[in-house]
Amino acid sequence: MNSHFSWASINRPPTPNREEDPQKELSLREIINVKLVESGEKEKLMELLRERLVECGWRDEMKALCRAYARKKGRNNVTVDDLIHVITPKGRASVPDSVKAELLQRIQSFLMSSSSLR
Repeated sequence: MNSHFSWASINRPPTPNREEDPQKELSLREIINVKLVESGEKEKLMELLRERLVECGWRDEMKALCRAYARKKGRNNVTVDDLIHVITPKGRASVPDSVKAELLQRIQSFLMSSSSLR
């Protein structure tokens, strides 16, 4: 994750780089992402994820890890990039399986209700 990440970017379908290979087909993952964005489902899933991570205490745990790291290194010696580098692996690994399963189920339901991916 880079420091130029914008939550607004989740609302835009990815733009394939056609300069590399104009004949390149979109991957299934890219097609699904475009459909999720176009339908507004991706924003709904992101909101659900935020809610679940707050409910289970994950967000507070990540805040505490950030604060502890900043105290250890000294507040003036820590950048956002430092925090992202240190905390992201811990954060990803600590997302509860129940939250992952719920999101996966919602994505599967969306795909089943879509008439076609293309």
